[in-house]
Amino acid sequence: MQSIKFEMGELLAFVTTAEKASFRLAAEALYLSPPALSRRVERLESMLGARLLERTTRHVALTEVGQEFLQEARRALAVLDEAVQRLDDQVKLRRGRVAVACIPSAATSLLPPVLQAFAQEQPDVQVRVVDESAQQVVEAVLRGEADFGLSFTGSQEPALRFEALTRERYVLATPRDHAWADRSQVEWAELAGKRLISVSHTSGNRLLLDQVMAGLPEQPVAWHECNHVTGALALVEAGLGLAVVPQLALRQDHLRICGVPLTAPDVWRTLGLLQRRDRVLSHAAHALRQRLIQAL
Repeated sequence: MQSIKFEMGELLAFVTTAEKASFRLAAEALYLSPPALSRRVERLESMLGARLLERTTRHVALTEVGQEFLQEARRALAVLDEAVQRLDDQVKLRRGRVAVACIPSAATSLLPPVLQAFAQEQPDVQVRVVDESAQQVVEAVLRGEADFGLSFTGSQEPALRFEALTRERYVLATPRDHAWADRSQVEWAELAGKRLISVSHTSGNRLLLDQVMAGLPEQPVAWHECNHVTGALALVEAGLGLAVVPQLALRQDHLRICGVPLTAPDVWRTLGLLQRRDRVLSHAAHALRQRLIQAL
């Protein structure tokens, strides 16, 4: 098979001239002089051994061979452009920084395996995790400090897009040697008189839990309070009381703590991704976002 000896610049010169039907306009589009453009087309014709363009003083038209070759030339340029774009995407994907804002319970349970897989695929991408309360996650995304966020609040923010990913119920975190550890469920009303560990008012969970407990016949009392669920679980593990936590915050394989579903009523929250409506994610951020979607 005869090797292809012409350059892509010559192919581009022919396609542009054919589309503009003018050497002058094509030369302007390619930032070339008309004689330089003409020489490129002539070299291409010489290599192919066929006339591609009919030239007059005022007009340029395709020959029959030129019309057929134009389709192939466009296809070749499109394939090359796609290949270059894919390579550029891969380069950008492997270099960069990503910031994700995440509530602490998800940061400790969901993110580690996702980030582990992402780091293996994209070892040159630096990731910053902003593990804060639900409201701080929303603010970090709004301010642009995070590319996107993972939380259960923010759907009411007009500047944010909230994409629901999964629902999780609230469970009672209890030591595995507690009398309730083997139960299939515990009713909220049974928490009255128990030593509870609560999250503080700065936690997004607190508002939801307070609303549920306000409807109980007798209000449970929190003897210890932490800013985040992770702190509350540490106190449960220390034997200081029981805590109501979202299910994903408590690993099923935890050695010392288990989660018992709370009923009457069943309480759930929706976990989703937050992103500013006017923000376009980088290739690296988009890749991490897709990994989280797959994981959930």
